[in-house]
Amino acid sequence: MKRRLRNIIIATIIFIIAILIEKIHILDINETLMIRIQMILYICSYAVVGFEVVKKAIMNMIHGEFFDENFLMSIATIGAFAINEYPEAVAVMLFYQIGEYFQSYAVKKSRKSIASLMNIRPDYANVKINGKIEKKSPEEVKIGDSIVIKPGEKVPLDGIVLEGNSMLDTVALTGESVPREIKANDHILSGCININGVLEVKVEKEFGESTVSKILDLVENATNKKAKTENFITKFSKYYTPIVVLLAFIIAFIPPIITKTDMMEWVYRALTFLVVSCPCALVISVPLSFFSGIGAASKKGVLVKGSNYLELLSKTEIAVFDKTGTLTEGVFDVQKIVVENGIEQNELLELSAYCESYSNHPISISIQKAYGKEINKKRMIHSEEVAGKGTISKVDNKEVACGNIKLMKELNLDKVEQVEEAGTVIYVAVDRQYAGYILISDKIKEDAKKAIQELKQAGVRKTIMLTGDNKEVAEKVNKKIGLDVVYSDLLPVDKVNKVEELLKQKNEEAKLAFIGDGINDAPVLARADIGIAMGALGSDAAIEAADIVIMTDEPSKIATAMKISRKTLKIVYQNIGFALIVKIGVLILSAFGLTSMWAAVFADVGVTVLAVLNAFRALKSN
Repeated sequence: MKRRLRNIIIATIIFIIAILIEKIHILDINETLMIRIQMILYICSYAVVGFEVVKKAIMNMIHGEFFDENFLMSIATIGAFAINEYPEAVAVMLFYQIGEYFQSYAVKKSRKSIASLMNIRPDYANVKINGKIEKKSPEEVKIGDSIVIKPGEKVPLDGIVLEGNSMLDTVALTGESVPREIKANDHILSGCININGVLEVKVEKEFGESTVSKILDLVENATNKKAKTENFITKFSKYYTPIVVLLAFIIAFIPPIITKTDMMEWVYRALTFLVVSCPCALVISVPLSFFSGIGAASKKGVLVKGSNYLELLSKTEIAVFDKTGTLTEGVFDVQKIVVENGIEQNELLELSAYCESYSNHPISISIQKAYGKEINKKRMIHSEEVAGKGTISKVDNKEVACGNIKLMKELNLDKVEQVEEAGTVIYVAVDRQYAGYILISDKIKEDAKKAIQELKQAGVRKTIMLTGDNKEVAEKVNKKIGLDVVYSDLLPVDKVNKVEELLKQKNEEAKLAFIGDGINDAPVLARADIGIAMGALGSDAAIEAADIVIMTDEPSKIATAMKISRKTLKIVYQNIGFALIVKIGVLILSAFGLTSMWAAVFADVGVTVLAVLNAFRALKSN
């Protein structure tokens, strides 16, 4: 860019001197010599500003690529020199390079905006080895190593906090400006910045698999997947450019032969026609608009894996949600303990925690968490899992059974009635006598209701929830957030089948988005028109299968991404419409000799600059 600006300035100075020689007769010499000096100055000015363009045109022709903007600008300006239109030739190339400079500036600024996300790449990791701190490259750190993160440093790798507490700046990762508190036993994601405390972290993922590495890969490769509009413009240019070159040839030679008029006038018209025909505005502004839209989404904590997905998102009419971890927190808590036959609540909870102590199921963990004390394994004599029903354990010589209603029936406790509660009910029997139940349920995300409302406002026609939970739990969640349809008691394969059904029912142009977070959601994410994964707490499989990743785990960010998508598409269509209308108008005028090369310069360079500046608006999300 610096070289281009320097060349523009030098060429402009020489160009002005060439014009002034004629206008104010600076040199007291005869007219013939003045014209020669002028011509030399115009050629020098052109060489400074046009050498790169002509060189590119020649190199492209050697490689078989004849019809691009470099070819059009070269043939038009060299042709102008051939018919003695020196000022126009230099001016066209000069203004073309000014336009290219502004375009490069806009692209650079757009990349800088996205590069702020790239600042999350860590430079080093402080590895703790035998009590000493050693600086290493993040790529060299292994799983299980302990790293120390000091105040002001970037978190280099994903892990679990062993010691310390601090506030984390997550803005580069999630777009959220409010710092997040972190303490011992909390999971920490790479890419955040440690604000005030010293943290010791046990590494859980190698750098290549870490959050920061995946985000960088997603953003860097986002432009590889082109939207249909981008592909159309690429194909359009491929056919459009040879056609206008042929038309320019016809304009230059056929009319003067038929009408027996001055050929130089028609050649001038043809050259003007070529300058106007350059498709720069379309070729540059459309990809730049999508690139800017992806950057705007990244700022909000939404990672879009390609401009094709950004385009599809604007056409979404059906939004299908998984429940646990997507609309709910995915964290199970004990909500209620109901006791029977004289047992105390604390005793029931204690026996249940011991009974479930060998299980890693989220429900078992929630019971142990509610108990809150260390499990003394010596009190455990025996534990047996009953597939699909629950667990039977021997605790302090008492037989404790925890599970669903089927387990109670198996123990011949037929008088136990099924509890109709919104949540998971764990029935407990002690020594073959019904002792009560524990109600466990998941918490609905704070912005879940807002997410559904905003999606409907954004034009989503139907919102659906698919869940493996029972009907009562599903309906309770739906009552609070207001979905259109709920399907419950589904296995992972049932979710895929249901999405297949919905895909067949929708209009061809309408798109279906599936939003999920678990490993079992990966097949559905891959099958939907657009797969959206919850990225902060979601599984790696879900993030890999998804087309869009919500780094904040907030479902309301989907509506934000849709707004950005629609704004980007609006800008793309504005640029296409504006460029085509102006160009076609000036092309017709130039063909009939009603406009000069100066108007052609505006139609080419001016439209390109305006389209690029308009594309730049996509970076600013509301």
